[in-house]
Amino acid sequence: MKSVADAPDLKLETQDNPPVVLTSELRKVYITGFFLNQKVESLKSCSLTVYRGETFGLLGPNGAGKTTLLKLLLGIIRPTSGRGLLLGKPLGDYTVKQRIGYLPENVYLYDFLTGWEFLEFAAGIFQIPKRVQRERIPQLFELVGLPLKDARKKQMRRYSKGMLQRVGMAHALVNDPELVFLDEPMSGLDPLGRYQMREIILTLKAAGKTIFFNSHILSEVEKICDRVAILAKGQLVCSGSLEQLLGKVSTYRIKGQGGDWEILKKWIPTIEFNAEGCWEGQLEGDYYDFLASLRLMGGNVISMNLARPSLEEFFIRKIQG
Repeated sequence: MKSVADAPDLKLETQDNPPVVLTSELRKVYITGFFLNQKVESLKSCSLTVYRGETFGLLGPNGAGKTTLLKLLLGIIRPTSGRGLLLGKPLGDYTVKQRIGYLPENVYLYDFLTGWEFLEFAAGIFQIPKRVQRERIPQLFELVGLPLKDARKKQMRRYSKGMLQRVGMAHALVNDPELVFLDEPMSGLDPLGRYQMREIILTLKAAGKTIFFNSHILSEVEKICDRVAILAKGQLVCSGSLEQLLGKVSTYRIKGQGGDWEILKKWIPTIEFNAEGCWEGQLEGDYYDFLASLRLMGGNVISMNLARPSLEEFFIRKIQG
């Protein structure tokens, strides 16, 4: 078994936008069973990079290793082998914790504190001065959409799931972190709650925060993320921008009739004819120019649809493949 010490050295790239998360062949094996004689490889040689200011989505089915990877990055557990850097420091370096925020999938808070009291408690742990707290805490509750009346007066044992999620998000941001980890931030929320959580993440993104989050709600990920990675059975299946993985937004699948074969082939390299005399294929180039050219050739369009699959379709194909 390769040890942590045997893994290759990691160095931050010397560029304008250095990575804030960098892993090389990160691996985690759990020892289980009544006699501790069974090994379960939860994460297999995972290498990925997240850059400053990115919103990065980690996707995968239940048991894929997403939470394991998150815990490794946060220093909650240690890797079996491989190395990683977080904000330029080795994984587990305690000095980094002042600069990161974390929202767990299941938020467990102090039932008999109000949301306001809980944030004051958290701010005290970070040694945030009282004068800063008085300004920041109301701003955080405004950001997450929790009324100050509820935050000040109501104990958290009386909060709904959505309200607790909002307090958890405010807690993750109380130290004004550079990097925010969110583990299933939309889990259990209704459509309105998911919309509001998405707006919070977009606000953080606009403020220049780096966001790393796990989610099962792929339609929301597609609206938010700059890049995504897919984990399946502990293995990193793919990683890249949505355009790299899904194709360009303006790619069209077109079907038509008539026209000049040689000219059509320049626009549609994958063109195929069927028994009915129609042609079909993927259009390359500006479709307005193509339609103008097709009219000059005496041809016509029968149908034209976006060829790019949704993230959900791509995800299912990757997982099942």
